[in-house]
Amino acid sequence: MPSADPVRAPARTAWYRQPVVWLGVTLFVASLAGCVWIIVVAAHHPDTPVEHAGSGLFGVPSTAHSSHGPPPAKPQ
Repeated sequence: MPSADPVRAPARTAWYRQPVVWLGVTLFVASLAGCVWIIVVAAHHPDTPVEHAGSGLFGVPSTAHSSHGPPPAKPQ
């Protein structure tokens, strides 16, 4: 016996018929291909050594000491 409700439910379509799914798959595959390409290119071009300008990173010292000594002790 058919339903008494005259409003039909929308027909479900398969996931592979949705364009947004294919857009997402395309973007995902393109990003993976880009990562692989970057790794391959980086493996073909080794890093050249850079002249060491001092201890630290970007001019920030890597140790906690300063170049100034402690103030001289005053005799009591």
